[in-house]
Amino acid sequence: MIREHLAGSGAGGERDFRWRGGEISRLEGFSDAVFAFALTLLVVSLEVPKTFNELMQAMRGFAAFGVCFAFLAQAWYQHFRYFRRYGLQTPWVVFLNCLLLFFVLFYVYPLKFLYFGLFASSWSITAADARILFVVYGGGFAAVFLVYALLYLHAWRLRDELGLNEMETLRTRRGLADHSAMATMGLASALLALVLPSRMVGLAGWFYSLLGLYFTFSGRFFGKRERMVQTAINGGVGPSGEAAQ
Repeated sequence: MIREHLAGSGAGGERDFRWRGGEISRLEGFSDAVFAFALTLLVVSLEVPKTFNELMQAMRGFAAFGVCFAFLAQAWYQHFRYFRRYGLQTPWVVFLNCLLLFFVLFYVYPLKFLYFGLFASSWSITAADARILFVVYGGGFAAVFLVYALLYLHAWRLRDELGLNEMETLRTRRGLADHSAMATMGLASALLALVLPSRMVGLAGWFYSLLGLYFTFSGRFFGKRERMVQTAINGGVGPSGEAAQ
């Protein structure tokens, strides 16, 4: 039974979603250690600056560090929320989790090279090098979020055994859709980098700006359905307390 693979049970820290994950498991502890190691790989410099010029050079790197840190922090939060929501530790989840950690460690290198290079005033690469960089970056980006999509697909398939209610099932579908979209975006960017002419290869990087458009649509689409589900749960009364029309 799938309930034997649950990490625990708890009231949760998310509105309208009961967290089934309890105490931190060994799998989560191991994952946290890997995420922490990935963050150490982003450190600008292990040495304390000894001159003013070295300090200024390090400060320029902190802007790139901040961007990379935000990416990894978001990836860690998605991991944290998944295991809090579902508490799953089936063999398939363990395998996917290890695959995710592998891709995260791989993704750190193109992530750091790209953003530290963009913030460095002396950084320049050829169009051929940029093409390869965007392919590697897009592949790593897609791999990380494809694993998250597979994790959410696994939870959705086990929705009955997990006892997910209608709202929780809807949010599971949203997690699957959002992570699938991000994986698709990474693959599309990598493909563009391969086919675009050299003078336009930079568009492969700007392609990620479409994520803002997607999440605007996703937020409205799923937000509307969440309000409908909440109204049905409240017996025809909307979240604001007004009767549904």
